[in-house]
Amino acid sequence: MTNQQKWKALCRRLDEIDAYERCLGKVNFDMECCAPEEGIEQAGEDMAILGKHIYKLTHAPRYTALLEELHADGEGLTAVQNKAVEHLYDRYAREKNIPPKLNYEMDLASNRAYGAWLKAKKAADFSLFRDSLAELIRYQRLSVSLRDTQKETVYDTCLDDMEKGGSIAQLDGFFSSLKDRIVPLIRRIAEEGRPIRDDFMSRKVPIPAQEAMSRYLLELEGLRREALVLMTTEHPFTDNYGRHDVRVTTHYYEDCFISNVFTTLHEGGHALFMQNEPQELYDQHCADNMTNAMHETISRFYENLIGRSEAFIGFVAPKIREFSGGVFDDVSDRELYEAVNVARPGLIRMEADELSYCLHIMIRYELEKALVNGEITADDVPALWNRKYREYLGVEVPDDAQGCLQDVHWTAVYFGYFPSYALGNAYGVQILRAMKRNFDVDAAVAKGELSRVRDWLSEKVFSIASLTTPDEWIRAITGEGLNVGYYLDYLEEKFSKLYGLK
Repeated sequence: MTNQQKWKALCRRLDEIDAYERCLGKVNFDMECCAPEEGIEQAGEDMAILGKHIYKLTHAPRYTALLEELHADGEGLTAVQNKAVEHLYDRYAREKNIPPKLNYEMDLASNRAYGAWLKAKKAADFSLFRDSLAELIRYQRLSVSLRDTQKETVYDTCLDDMEKGGSIAQLDGFFSSLKDRIVPLIRRIAEEGRPIRDDFMSRKVPIPAQEAMSRYLLELEGLRREALVLMTTEHPFTDNYGRHDVRVTTHYYEDCFISNVFTTLHEGGHALFMQNEPQELYDQHCADNMTNAMHETISRFYENLIGRSEAFIGFVAPKIREFSGGVFDDVSDRELYEAVNVARPGLIRMEADELSYCLHIMIRYELEKALVNGEITADDVPALWNRKYREYLGVEVPDDAQGCLQDVHWTAVYFGYFPSYALGNAYGVQILRAMKRNFDVDAAVAKGELSRVRDWLSEKVFSIASLTTPDEWIRAITGEGLNVGYYLDYLEEKFSKLYGLK
């Protein structure tokens, strides 16, 4: 049997696995977007049962034998096929020693945790979620302990899962660099910065008008409407079930129209990645294997580097006035640009300004590092969260809903994701610098020609993400490894100019 014959035999099994995983994903999408409160627990149980079938398929003797043989000898496979085998084997190595019963229990615990989180957030009471979090931490530590190879700590292993090559040592240095320059800049703005008008930001805009604006923004970004769904959820996310079924969610606030604008741009960035990977990668079971930081690079790129730029606000301001029904008719383009860039530390990560955002991420990084490595327990989270918000951002947390319950990420055995947002911010600035070497990005954005941005990203960024490590990826795009200095220079230049700092 040749390796190409083995690959075709493996693909027949992968086709079935992918079908089950798409079904599981659609049940999860339904649970988070439209299931009634009383139906959430049943949805979680359904997902766990689907997960049980996926486990059987990915642990079947013939499947694992084919995978191990091709991983040991990929001669005769294409580069894309070999990379697909590498991704599949990495996943297999992480999961192969987890017994079926434990795998089912982990899935069930994670799915039930979502319902517990919703109830806890609604009640602003962390105690209703505490036991679920503790259980998920226990399962995370147990699943890592079963692996054949592990990193220095459990959390190091989690970071490497999320971002190939990621580690506590790397991220401690990364966040230290951010803190050293961002915190003093925030203080300078508070002490020396000129006032910026933003009183109009809380004006009410009807939800149907906001939905129309969301659809306009998604098309402006360059998404294919025929392959896209837009819905609402408590905590916005984007998912895909192949290149032709991408689902974006947002959350509308009648008195915070701008929140939805940037949520939509952010989630639209994820959707662009999903719609624009090469079809060959989908055909060869290699698509959607980029790291989380790669994905967050593009979502934060559209939310901030494009969305909060003066060029984009100048272009989109007339549409904002139009869709809002004239609510912002008395607000100039410049006033709107300044208002959406106000640097004022607050409580909510998803509403955070571009300057203080990474401090929100640093808080979560420090807490989950300590949680996963057993240095603190779930009981310690609320008090530590509140203390760090007071220390790093200078804000008092009034309740758990606006504090440690604001994010959905800790409802799964999926720790180590949060640093991806901060890494994405830094990668994004570096990529923008490379893009500007090829064409006048600001001029294109000022004319609403976001298709030029999408096309450049499709060629240089999306096409190679699932085929490279993070370091290989950023070097191929920009010619050098990650350089956080570009991001910090960008922040200092933008906000010093905005606030009139010397």
